[in-house]
Amino acid sequence: MHSFNFGTEEIRMLWASVLLGLVQVTLAVLAIIVSGGMSWALGSRDKAGPPLGKVGGRLERAWLNYLQTFPMFATVVLLANALGKHGPTISLGADLYFYGRVAYLAIYALGISILRTVAWGVSIIGLVTILFGILPG
Repeated sequence: MHSFNFGTEEIRMLWASVLLGLVQVTLAVLAIIVSGGMSWALGSRDKAGPPLGKVGGRLERAWLNYLQTFPMFATVVLLANALGKHGPTISLGADLYFYGRVAYLAIYALGISILRTVAWGVSIIGLVTILFGILPG
């Protein structure tokens, strides 16, 4: 059985990705406050609020997209760690995921559609790279 190794690149990128998630949820909440006001944001929000606007909507959609990929990233990183599989392939995958997600957030907020998709693709390639790096067998 392998011990948990906090000193690997993939664990550092997992930590950084959690921080990125906190940044994203904060930006999404700020967009809600800006569009609906503090009283609406603090209320029960039983009814739909006012539109978020272009940038606010992009920030919210970027956050929701992040929520779709982060659990997979965390899973493969923790699996790699539990299996004791470390090295350049796993590190590269973790870096691609994290930096792809950072780029995705910035590019999406700016509204650059084609580059947004490229950044998303980089993060997915990172996930697949880690997945193949821990391939059983």
